[in-house]
Amino acid sequence: MPAPPMPMTAHGCRFWSADNTASGVWADTAYRSRKNEAFLASSMFTSNIHQRRKPRRPLPERIARANTRRSKIRAQVEHVFAGQKHRMGLVVRTIGIARATIKIGMANLAYNFQRLA
Repeated sequence: MPAPPMPMTAHGCRFWSADNTASGVWADTAYRSRKNEAFLASSMFTSNIHQRRKPRRPLPERIARANTRRSKIRAQVEHVFAGQKHRMGLVVRTIGIARATIKIGMANLAYNFQRLA
């Protein structure tokens, strides 16, 4: 049976990579849709995508707490990318996935050396 097609975001780009082996998907509310949630459920992935409020209604306290919990984890991950982008000037402009992989891997190595120094 072929794999289900990857969903598209509202902006016309894929929000999913076939190489992702993690069990959870973390994203903000722009990626929450019935189509994406159905895809994640059928692929046996855990959705950690933020929930949005209903129009003209306040966000329930329990959902706000869940979004806060998700934001704390996303902030830790995005902090690394921001450090690489701003402090290290990481811009990936290479031809080919192999060169891009090496460049990102070297940036990860340099970031870890800085962090441990």
